[in-house]
Amino acid sequence: MNLRKKRAESSEVFTDALNDILFILLMFFLIVSTLANPNVRKASLPKAKSNTTAKQSVAVTIDSLNRFYVEAKPVDPLMMDSALARIINAKRANGEEPTIAVNADRNCKLESFAAVLRAADRLGVKAVMNVDKKGL
Repeated sequence: MNLRKKRAESSEVFTDALNDILFILLMFFLIVSTLANPNVRKASLPKAKSNTTAKQSVAVTIDSLNRFYVEAKPVDPLMMDSALARIINAKRANGEEPTIAVNADRNCKLESFAAVLRAADRLGVKAVMNVDKKGL
């Protein structure tokens, strides 16, 4: 008689690789879910084949305290339209097609910059913003 107990064989499932796969899948779905934002709108950005610069004949500066300067002269925000119109009409009389170059401090309010853009739109001229190439 064989009275010894039989050893029950245990089966094991190695889940070490499953942890890695689950982590990779989790990261994939997190990245995809942040990229697929339905609230994002695509914008058509301007493109150029060469480095073109417009003749910037009227300079408007906005400092950090939201004070306006047209051609380095301080201007009241309420009188900015008339000051710009006077300069632009003089340039058009000379045969130039003026553009407005906006030099805005990074701490100025967006409303101040928008006021210059609205004035340029009312006067029918292009407005460009000068930026720091380094972005600092």
